[in-house]
Amino acid sequence: MGRRGTLEKLLIRAYESPRYAGQPVSEFTAFVNPNEITLSYEMEYDSAQGSGTNNSRMNFKKIKPGDMSLTFFIDGTGASGRTADVQQQVELFRTVTGYNGNIHRPNYLKVVWGTLQVKRCVLKSASIAYKLFQPDGVPLRAVITASFTDNSDDQTRVAMSQDQSPDLTHVRMVKAGDTLPALCREIYNDPSCYLEVARANRIDDFRNLTPGVRIIFPPMEK
Repeated sequence: MGRRGTLEKLLIRAYESPRYAGQPVSEFTAFVNPNEITLSYEMEYDSAQGSGTNNSRMNFKKIKPGDMSLTFFIDGTGASGRTADVQQQVELFRTVTGYNGNIHRPNYLKVVWGTLQVKRCVLKSASIAYKLFQPDGVPLRAVITASFTDNSDDQTRVAMSQDQSPDLTHVRMVKAGDTLPALCREIYNDPSCYLEVARANRIDDFRNLTPGVRIIFPPMEK
């Protein structure tokens, strides 16, 4: 993350591993940062309606993977003070976000920009609009509109949801000064659960937790 006041560019990094492990295989840098990011979420319910009633009860099922929409502007005229090879940038975007023959599917993506949370996702759809051309047909401007869908693993989704119920799985990152009994008190309202959590995570020395390590807190009966 850059210093305050410095210009950072939105990055899309491509990975071949669904765990997003290792170095990215390719990367796309926005020519001009988007001036709008749209995040959309959808809740799924089962509607239960009794016979002879005129209303229904909406029983919550799940939160569907969220979508993120971005628009990228690429300019090859030099009007912005610098020029880009429009076709080259469009092809780079398609390479980074598109199909990868090594894994027989589109790449796994991370979208990174400033203080925004790193988003693990895959490309859902994209459209490319060419806006200006040279006399020989070479495009001078393009606008890429892209939609990405969440692709976080189960543990990451649970950690991001921050559900507080003790009958759900929780994931916490250890901070300096954290103790396992204190974390169990926070999550289960019962510090005596620490031995079960230590066994679940194969923690040999629960008195000395390492900052930065993620600990899984399994569901506990109330």
